[in-house]
Amino acid sequence: MRWIVLLLALAAGLLPIPPVAAADIKMATWNLEWLTARHAGDRALPRDVVPKSDADIAALRRYAAQLAADVVAIQEVDGTEIAARIFPPDRYVIHMTHDSVIQRVGIAISRDIRFTANPDLASLDTAPEGHRHLRSGADVTLDFQGARVRLLAVHLKTGCRQDPLASSSRGECATLRQQLAALQGWIAERRREGMPFVLLGDFNRWMDNGDAFWAGLQRGGGLARATTGAYSPCWGGGGFIDHIVAGGAAREWLAPHSLKVLVYRETDAAAKAHLSDHCPVSAVLRLP
Repeated sequence: MRWIVLLLALAAGLLPIPPVAAADIKMATWNLEWLTARHAGDRALPRDVVPKSDADIAALRRYAAQLAADVVAIQEVDGTEIAARIFPPDRYVIHMTHDSVIQRVGIAISRDIRFTANPDLASLDTAPEGHRHLRSGADVTLDFQGARVRLLAVHLKTGCRQDPLASSSRGECATLRQQLAALQGWIAERRREGMPFVLLGDFNRWMDNGDAFWAGLQRGGGLARATTGAYSPCWGGGGFIDHIVAGGAAREWLAPHSLKVLVYRETDAAAKAHLSDHCPVSAVLRLP
């Protein structure tokens, strides 16, 4: 009888209708380390790269299923076809950048999520004419009921993990400074639009302890970073270089303490060479 009374009261507008529970979207980033279908000895591959075997790919696919993320930024992937062997087409749609490089950036998106592909952030490729190209960013707009989120997946220049960003004379740091400027421009555009946004991927940079790169990203307004103050347990532990960063309204949607690292069961050096030197890193975006 009590439930009948409550239902009648709701129908009559005498009681407020309870809000729909917030949707939790699990976002992850995963550098898959030279994921390619090319054979060993292919002229496009460095000599020390050993492509993954069918068994390696099957193992990575099992880890992807265990990860069970709604959205995964992926790095070092040689196209949609090989990515689909890790993220099956019945569950995910794969969006990749249009770069001509082997180590491309992409995003695996659950088929339950509508999205629009935006132009690649090609300004991250700061390499001079005639030099090896750097990786563009993969840019999509995710469309949820009642919320839209702009997502940028990146894989930034390696070699400047902890050097003083402003004063280092290393060429890798000069490149990272240029890539920071490109990201600052992208963030500024999202702020002008009033669009919630998330940057995620392999930044190849530690960002704690007053890091100048992190301070530069935050120029113009605060951001929330899932990895702040944390250390990764992946392959023996260390500082995070894979990050998930939320801005605009999405800053408040990043669920506290939702950072997770999917650590491989395998622990030996041979397994690291066969799987990836990066573990999947995830966090939850709690939509209103």
